Amino acid sequence: MPLALLALALGAFGIGTTEFVIMGLLPQVGADLGVSVPTAGYLVTGYALGVMIGAPIMTVLGTRISRKNMLMLLMGLFILGNLISAVAPVFAVMLIGRVVASLAHGAFFGIGSVVAAELVAPEKKAGAISMMFTGLTVANVVGVPLGTYVGQSAGWRVTFALVAALGVLGLVGVAKLVPDLPRPEGVRLRHEVAAFRNVQVVLAMAMTVLGFGGVFAAITYIAPMMTEVGGFAESSVTWLMVVFGLGMVVGNLLGGRFADRRLMPLLYTALGGLALVLFLFTFLASVKIAAVVAVFLIGALGFATVPPLQKRVLDQAHGAPTLASAANIGAFNLGNALSAWLGGMVISAGLGYTTPNAVGAALAAAALALAVVSHRLEARSGRRAATPRAPEPLVRPLDTAAPVPADLAWAPAADSGAVPAATGAGRS
Repeated sequence: MPLALLALALGAFGIGTTEFVIMGLLPQVGADLGVSVPTAGYLVTGYALGVMIGAPIMTVLGTRISRKNMLMLLMGLFILGNLISAVAPVFAVMLIGRVVASLAHGAFFGIGSVVAAELVAPEKKAGAISMMFTGLTVANVVGVPLGTYVGQSAGWRVTFALVAALGVLGLVGVAKLVPDLPRPEGVRLRHEVAAFRNVQVVLAMAMTVLGFGGVFAAITYIAPMMTEVGGFAESSVTWLMVVFGLGMVVGNLLGGRFADRRLMPLLYTALGGLALVLFLFTFLASVKIAAVVAVFLIGALGFATVPPLQKRVLDQAHGAPTLASAANIGAFNLGNALSAWLGGMVISAGLGYTTPNAVGAALAAAALALAVVSHRLEARSGRRAATPRAPEPLVRPLDTAAPVPADLAWAPAADSGAVPAATGAGRS
């Protein structure tokens, strides 16, 4: 794997850290800026919405410059947003900083996926994409717990300043290690938008929304679920999230390895396994060992879908993959927001803290159904393309139902052959 992938992974590490570290610092941020914890939660929502909106917008704005330069500009935007957050005097400024940082998120992963795939041989594309996403998964194991500890001990502003420093390292890495790949000739915005007319691109994005939505339906409410139902101490939530992050790392690496070989069977296995684990977790959350295993498997099976789904979007949007790739990153965040909303609804309805797992199981099962539909449509299309059309006859067949002119009638001869019984004007 090229060293350029390490630079992309470093940028992904910084982005993953800033996305999730805020969840452990909401009480400190809210107290310092004079807002309630629910109000401080808008820093999470605002970031997710910024990713969804910013992914296509920033990608469109970057269609006229090289991908390397666009990656550098995005890292600069990421640094700026985290610096604004670090020095924010009031909550509104903090929210602006979060949104500014989020604008770089989707486009960086979208364009970075295209660049990673172009750096390696075709049969190694998914592995290269997973290498970049390893930075995001490792952030949940190392960056988020460390950032939370620093924020709780030295102040949340120090955490965001350190995240901005990670952005500087990522910017330098992209500048030094990522080759200046030429912008594809003939690719315009209308070509990028046209990729969304491909039903396979749309199906892959829908699988992303539903599949990853299944993951976050459970993980969003993991703290009250584990403390109120599982009997864990509040301090245990931190290492449970580390277990989840380890699962993400393992799933991402396995997904990248096998997606280049058997992409659709991998999706069937991961989505089916995710639906089953979430369903069982609904009833086994009170069993501590089962709960720990389930948290790990949710991270592993959920993130095993990321490289194959991202690769499928790139493959199906061939010729103009950048916007579709970035939009698929937005689809992950749409799934996060959708599942968090649905999980909150069932909890508010008094159905208990474990019911978001059942919601997640239903979402993952729906994603599996879409995978089956997508594969069958693709197979049917392949059969049509492989079936040769019957050649047109050189002579149009005679309509036996129509009357035959007398001068063209055939009559049997005395021998075994046949000769025309010449009649009428055609007789010679």
